[in-house]
Amino acid sequence: MFENIFLFILSLFGPRFKLVLGVLALAVVAVISIAGFRGSKSRRPPIEVFPDMDRQFKLRPQTKAGFYAWANNDSSRLQVAGTVAQRDGFYDNTTWAQNARNTGKENGAFVELNPLPINLQLVQRGQERFGIYCQPCHGAQADGNGITKKLGMTTVANLQDQRIIRMTDGEIFNTISYGKNTMQGYAAQVPVEDRWAIVSYLRALQLSRLGTEAEVPPPVLQKLKK
Repeated sequence: MFENIFLFILSLFGPRFKLVLGVLALAVVAVISIAGFRGSKSRRPPIEVFPDMDRQFKLRPQTKAGFYAWANNDSSRLQVAGTVAQRDGFYDNTTWAQNARNTGKENGAFVELNPLPINLQLVQRGQERFGIYCQPCHGAQADGNGITKKLGMTTVANLQDQRIIRMTDGEIFNTISYGKNTMQGYAAQVPVEDRWAIVSYLRALQLSRLGTEAEVPPPVLQKLKK
């Protein structure tokens, strides 16, 4: 019965429809015969349109690397001389973490002051890095009026706010490293020394608003009054 109904429907569409339907049926059979059904088991290797890095070049531990630039040709490399690993295998290496220079913390608390010696070179380096990574959002005066605010980003911190001024240098370093709220962390982009340099320049920007005339050295004050 169903066969008669199917043939009757085919007769309504004519020979062209029969041809298209036949070609489609052959295509389905061809695909199934070559690729098989999804989830079916086969000893033949699968058909890969994109290899998805299944067979990528990589170094296996404790083997020969085959890399001409390494004199000893070992795939397992020794630690670079003079460096301290952040982690040792699956175990925490506290040597790196206990250094306030690396984390901004000492004995679990943020350090009060910048551990680097503050000099003109450090502040100038901080000014350069601040202009690249911080100024677009926080503005040249660190008041939160950067170009991104004009483009619609309204949740930008004013670094001249008393709350941030009262923060320790270590906490500001930590925020630069790991971010806060909508701000991303910059540990991957900005080296440790440059993060401390940015902290030193930010303190200079804050002092430029909070400082009094009596705190300005006389030679500098004379130049400012000219």
